[in-house]
Amino acid sequence: MRRPTISDLAKASGVSVATIDRVLNGRHRVREETAKRVYEAAQSIGYHAVGLLRQRVFEDLPQYRLGFLLQKPSQPFYQSFAKEIGAAAQTVATARVHAHIDFVAASTPTAIVEKLKAMAARSQAIALVAPDYPAVTTAVEELKEKGIPVFSLLSDFATSVRETYVGVDNRKVGRTAAWTIARSAHRKGKVACFVGSHRFHGHELREIGFRSYFRENAPDFEVLDTLINLDTAEITHEATLNLLQKHPDLIGFYVCGGGMEGAISAIREEGLAGKLIVVVNELTPESKAALADDVVTMVIGTPLCSLCKELLGLMIGAIERGEAAMPGQSFLPFDIFVSENI
Repeated sequence: MRRPTISDLAKASGVSVATIDRVLNGRHRVREETAKRVYEAAQSIGYHAVGLLRQRVFEDLPQYRLGFLLQKPSQPFYQSFAKEIGAAAQTVATARVHAHIDFVAASTPTAIVEKLKAMAARSQAIALVAPDYPAVTTAVEELKEKGIPVFSLLSDFATSVRETYVGVDNRKVGRTAAWTIARSAHRKGKVACFVGSHRFHGHELREIGFRSYFRENAPDFEVLDTLINLDTAEITHEATLNLLQKHPDLIGFYVCGGGMEGAISAIREEGLAGKLIVVVNELTPESKAALADDVVTMVIGTPLCSLCKELLGLMIGAIERGEAAMPGQSFLPFDIFVSENI
């Protein structure tokens, strides 16, 4: 396809070529509304000078340094998360956002606090995914005293001192997984749940929701003891094989955190595709293929695009207006994927 020209950009934005020239070269002032319309049109058609346009349009806007600390850099989900943060930062029209994204390979209190303090030295606000450790709470409280708001992502922590939790309602996620298994099963039987760690508040809430649904609405099912997989594929693979061997009458299970790749590989290894009701979290190439092959029944997904836009708005607001009077929560509706809508 040919590269879009200035004429194409003028047509897409509804202005003249001369106006495009003024925006690009800064020859004369152009109304802010018009300049932003040109920039948005440039983004939509893939105009090659969109970076220059952004600089021209937003050069007089305030600049904010935002830090983002994610988990496990090798996981496709967190790679997608980082890309969506960058994309959301580029679309902010009221400020120039400099997003610094880093990862923690190990979810230990020491590793997280070290990364958090290093990021605080160059950030005006920080958002991170972390377990709920006392050491993390102390670090967040120290940053709050310095005027650096901290946001919890996906799984809540430091609930009394962090600024806002941004993510899905994890208790509802767990209940939805249980509903799917109970409604899809052809007979009553045993079900199981994997969590990465009970230090992840979100995992704990998903487990609570999972168990409460069966207790209230499907008491004839037997919910087995919760399995800890440390969010790793290797442990999940071995634990799934042990689970299947110990409970040949298993109906299905829910992997409420990471490590689903191990469960998927174990089911393939045992030739049990289509014979178990399996629910996992986050649509990745691996889980998408598992849906197509009937290895996984349903995937519950985090709406990363919407989450990142909501998050950046909250972070900028906290910088401009100061911290909230009370810690808040921002719940986004989660996505549901089955084999027929991927």
